[in-house]
Amino acid sequence: MWRHSGHVWSPVCVRFSAALRARRPINFPPPSLPTSSSYPTPKFAPPTRPFASTSRKAGISTTRTTLTNDMDAKKGMHPVNTTLRLQNIRRLMREGDASVDAYVVPSEDQHSSEYLAECDSRRAYISGFNGSAGCAIVTLTEAYLFTDGRYFLQAEKQLDSNWTLMKQGLPDVPTWQEFLYKKLPKNSKIGVDATLIAAQDAESLHKHLEPNGSKLVSVTKNLVDEVWSDRPARRLNPVIHLDEKYSGQSSADKIAKVRGEMKKKKAKAMVVTMLDEVAWLFNLRGSDIDFNPVFFSYAVVTENKVSLFVNANQLDQGAHKYLDGVTDLHPYEEFLPTLNELAGGLQLDKENPIWVGDRASLAVTEAIGKDRYLIARSPLNDLKAIKNATELEGFRQSHIRDGVALARYFAWLEEQLENGVVLNESQGADQLRSFRSELDLFKGLSFETISSTGPNGAVIHYSPDPEDCAVIRKDQIYLCDSGGQYLDGTTDVTRTWHFGTPAKAEKNAFTRVLQGHIAIDTAVFPTGTTGFVIDSWARRHLWQDGLDYRHGTGHGVGHFLNVHEGPHGVGVRIAYNAVPLKAGMTLSNEPGYYEDGQYGVRLENIVLVKDVKLANNFANKGFLGFESVTMCPMHKKLMDMELLNVNEKKWVDDYHAQVWEKVSPLLKHDKRALEWLRRETAPL
Repeated sequence: MWRHSGHVWSPVCVRFSAALRARRPINFPPPSLPTSSSYPTPKFAPPTRPFASTSRKAGISTTRTTLTNDMDAKKGMHPVNTTLRLQNIRRLMREGDASVDAYVVPSEDQHSSEYLAECDSRRAYISGFNGSAGCAIVTLTEAYLFTDGRYFLQAEKQLDSNWTLMKQGLPDVPTWQEFLYKKLPKNSKIGVDATLIAAQDAESLHKHLEPNGSKLVSVTKNLVDEVWSDRPARRLNPVIHLDEKYSGQSSADKIAKVRGEMKKKKAKAMVVTMLDEVAWLFNLRGSDIDFNPVFFSYAVVTENKVSLFVNANQLDQGAHKYLDGVTDLHPYEEFLPTLNELAGGLQLDKENPIWVGDRASLAVTEAIGKDRYLIARSPLNDLKAIKNATELEGFRQSHIRDGVALARYFAWLEEQLENGVVLNESQGADQLRSFRSELDLFKGLSFETISSTGPNGAVIHYSPDPEDCAVIRKDQIYLCDSGGQYLDGTTDVTRTWHFGTPAKAEKNAFTRVLQGHIAIDTAVFPTGTTGFVIDSWARRHLWQDGLDYRHGTGHGVGHFLNVHEGPHGVGVRIAYNAVPLKAGMTLSNEPGYYEDGQYGVRLENIVLVKDVKLANNFANKGFLGFESVTMCPMHKKLMDMELLNVNEKKWVDDYHAQVWEKVSPLLKHDKRALEWLRRETAPL
């Protein structure tokens, strides 16, 4: 078991403030949150600047870019000058309690969240790179940023010359963990914040570092926080109760299921650290993190008691009433001391442990004590992944309404461009949000809209800067990836358009991606099949032309929760091979292709995993397939009809007929959108 080498961890410093940001992606009263009219009309902005030039070797890229004076790492795609920030953090690394040779700055917060509150965006602050995945390592002389293929282009544009980009997944490029024990000198002291590193990651690192004489050192104060002079305050947004007419299951029933899973493991308690799991368990929703209906909290479930650690002032009257008799409330900042006290009062050992999820932090396991906990995938993760009948119907209905906003937006955008109106990517995203905000049960966006034209479409997780983004042009491909949060579901949809005359290569790429999308949508497979197995079906047609893409084909989707959800998915991650797909799971189906510096293509629908009845049932295994719930046309102008076979053309026509049937009745008030939808869904 990894120890702290003399240093004692302390709970993460939590800074609370009643001041709420003016713009919140999730809309809960009180206080009332801004409607689309609260957003200023975007101004014209010039096209984005060229991509940063880089020097590359074996997947390692040292950026050489012109620095901007803008010190806000969240704005734009230009590098931030990190010289002073690195100087300050290295000074702390050399002195005081720290005295470390390297310092690890992960992406995650103390809940291992993918999306972060501004106050927890430490890796973005210290490096200038604000993609959702990556890890920064600062040594006394160098700085390294590790990320995967989704973010290579973005990182090249955002990192300044102080940083070396490590392109994980390419040959001869180590992971950040491998870098620590293979590349650093022997006897190195590596500083970490125990609340920000997963316990199982820390244990694995300790085993690999020990032969080199190196060790992890828990630094009491987070060094990034120490040098971040204008670090934002943590939000205190309202928390509401999600009515069971949307959730389909009571909190008491969910707690009973968790206890049933605990009994199988002989666990004395279950510690819940993931924010979406806490929200799901108690049928609560918040808005402490942009685009994610979650709130800062922990929970502990024992055989006869349930404890929720949250700022009680955030709970509205309905939430307080719903929780009465269900759980005890404790202040959020008392979680670690209370957990330590609970562990001390239980008869714990390896056979009767406290169960913690596989993303729980090192600080959590240290609070429990050695040989007194079990690290395993949280049962809430699995329970939450399989939606009940109410949730599944909510997915269907929310996607039909979402299709109305999409039809209105693409019809509007096409008309504006035809009339010669100059619009930039950010203006497009704002207009799409405005259309969504008019829909019933809308609570905000599910992620920041990727509105990208031409070369920006090749940046997989591109985000347009309102002050400096490209003009949407008729002669370039336009990729739009967007989604909404509704009381009855979460949407995520990508469509690729061309408002002029597409080139042959663009049509070829689009059609190959479409064929992969159809292959997943029509897949039928035996029960027990994993997303790892079927991922290649989406890539096969691209492979025939020597093409591919550097991201997964599908991710799980929460129900009015995080747009990215596990444990299942479709992709090449080995972890996906450990989680069979099951009826009731929700997934994205989003193959793509990206031509660096030119364009991007991605086609994304949300699908529900369902049972399929066939003429045969080999070994009584049962078979599964998918039901697509996204309702938006595929762009026929970009299809190469010579590449599509008869069955694929039939799929397009059948899908478009379904879109017309479900969406057109809701467009009677918008003649422009209705005529656009009629044209786009007409048979091939």
